[in-house]
Amino acid sequence: QVQLVESGGGLVQPGGSLRLSCVASGFTFSRYAMTWFRQAPGKGRELVATIGGIGGSIGYANSVKGRFTISRDDDKNTVYLQMTSLRPEDTAIYYCNVRVNENEYWGRGTQVTVAS
Repeated sequence: QVQLVESGGGLVQPGGSLRLSCVASGFTFSRYAMTWFRQAPGKGRELVATIGGIGGSIGYANSVKGRFTISRDDDKNTVYLQMTSLRPEDTAIYYCNVRVNENEYWGRGTQVTVAS
């Protein structure tokens, strides 16, 4: 049973930093690409960052390039999203995602609010 559990969200001032974590279980973590999505109020889901499995690569949305860093620790079955220089438009629920074969799995999300 695939499980994805996000944590680390909260309220932060513009220009601040936050690190999100997603702990995964139920599959061979190191073999699969992991992706962070976000959804702001009234908006659809937006791909934020992705990191490949073994031998894979990293990619970012243009809106976060240079500010966010995705990383993973395969020994801990955890993917991270380090967010810096946060802006109010980064406010959203952030979701962890993995695609295993033809199935897609999501965590419950963690709320990030950037406001003065």
